[in-house]
Amino acid sequence: MTDLLYSEEEEALRAAVRDLLADHCDAPGVIARTESDAPHDLAAWKALADGMGLAGLLVPEAQGGQGATHREVAVVLEELGRSVAPVPYLSSAVVATEALLECGDEELLGQLASGRAIGVLAVGLHRAPGTAFPAVRLESGTLHGELTGIADAVAADVLLVPAEDGGLYAVDASDAALTPQVSLDATRPLATVTLNGARARRLGDAEPAVRRALRSGAGLLASEQFGLAEWALTETVRYLKERKQFNRPVGGFQALKHRLAQLWLETVNLRAAARNAADALATGEDVDVAVAVAQSYAAPVALHAAEEALQLHAGIGMTWEHPIHLYLKRAKADSIAYGTAGAHRCAVAELVGLQAP
Repeated sequence: MTDLLYSEEEEALRAAVRDLLADHCDAPGVIARTESDAPHDLAAWKALADGMGLAGLLVPEAQGGQGATHREVAVVLEELGRSVAPVPYLSSAVVATEALLECGDEELLGQLASGRAIGVLAVGLHRAPGTAFPAVRLESGTLHGELTGIADAVAADVLLVPAEDGGLYAVDASDAALTPQVSLDATRPLATVTLNGARARRLGDAEPAVRRALRSGAGLLASEQFGLAEWALTETVRYLKERKQFNRPVGGFQALKHRLAQLWLETVNLRAAARNAADALATGEDVDVAVAVAQSYAAPVALHAAEEALQLHAGIGMTWEHPIHLYLKRAKADSIAYGTAGAHRCAVAELVGLQAP
């Protein structure tokens, strides 16, 4: 039977990442970045990728990485979710890296694993694993076209672009026109990528690379959503123990106890689903089902946790200075990332043979 409990090594990794994020991604700093023209915290990214070597967790040691598994990556994403860290970890260290692992491009893998470059797969953040995705034209060895909803593209050094000939191509981000889009979640900004004769290098076949990348992205996104939900629950319990009405802690009122108990049950169930998805990705067993189940459950729970945190913090939760709005926006944006919960429920039904009549 699979052991989904955290190992000592995973707990040590969690502690190290949490300490680093406490120094780099405090709430006032993240809020200030969302108001600036540079939403990504590249100092925090450098500390994670270069200082701790976390960008290469999925890359084998022979190719310049750490040779770890998706379970360790899931722990990192839990902590990134707890701090809504504005770093392109999911985009580069997971999605783009998985696409390159499928293609077998060791040169780019080494650059991404070391943190020398940030890679982004030029597929819309809302695309679910296994679904069709737009591609650009290939003419005389150069790429032409427009792709929208690309997460973290503004921070990318290299774009992995699918073309109509069925190939996946590497394009230097400086050869593309990047137009920021209005994003609900300013900590994971979206952009439109326009290519007009961009030079490109073929990496491999796009379809298997994109499918693998989006599947891993969806499965590990659940760990980020769990981290977000856990933060919301923990902070709300702490606040309700301190806030007093009628000379007693607000958390002592039975109606609020019931709401928190329900949220705790949802959060621990999400942890189990997210851990199962990460373990399935690591072992290769029942991956599609585990990922679809995790995403069927993760988005509603994370969103509910953020909404409850906002409401139960009352007036202070509505202020811009309090970070709850960052978590609510991230939860809402994540609810459509790599497919909606409804799309993943349909996938579960199809995978286990429970199609509707």
